[in-house]
Amino acid sequence: MARPKKYKVTLTEEERAMLEGMLRKGTASARVLRRARTLLLAAEGYLRKEIAHVLGVSEPTVIKTCRRFVEEGLEGALYDRPRPGAQPKLDAKGEATLIALACSDPPEGREHWTMQLLADKLVELGVVESISDETVRRVLKKTGLSPGRRSTGVWES
Repeated sequence: MARPKKYKVTLTEEERAMLEGMLRKGTASARVLRRARTLLLAAEGYLRKEIAHVLGVSEPTVIKTCRRFVEEGLEGALYDRPRPGAQPKLDAKGEATLIALACSDPPEGREHWTMQLLADKLVELGVVESISDETVRRVLKKTGLSPGRRSTGVWES
């Protein structure tokens, strides 16, 4: 005997049109598009096992999407909630400033930039109020730069 659906997805015509429009355009992230397909299939009466197989996801993923639709509505089912954690210290402009600094000549009397020197310079320039040398290191590691290396990949004549 089949169990009744705990989270039954019923879409209004407006919601269905919106989801189909998203899929037609294909401009949303893959995760959002997969959730839209999940909701459309669930509304058509497909079993969660069938939906999981067709979309290549696990059954718990299908259940979670349907549950979030029933409990939080369409927006809650499609989009992730904001994640906890502090905002990054450096935005794109700050990172660009850091990279430019790391590629520039070190301060007078120094052979090369240190992480702490770069952090202090960012504060001095007013890019950030405060920043640790570890944050500077992580940003530079992400870009593949090392202030200790002389070569920046630019040909010098």
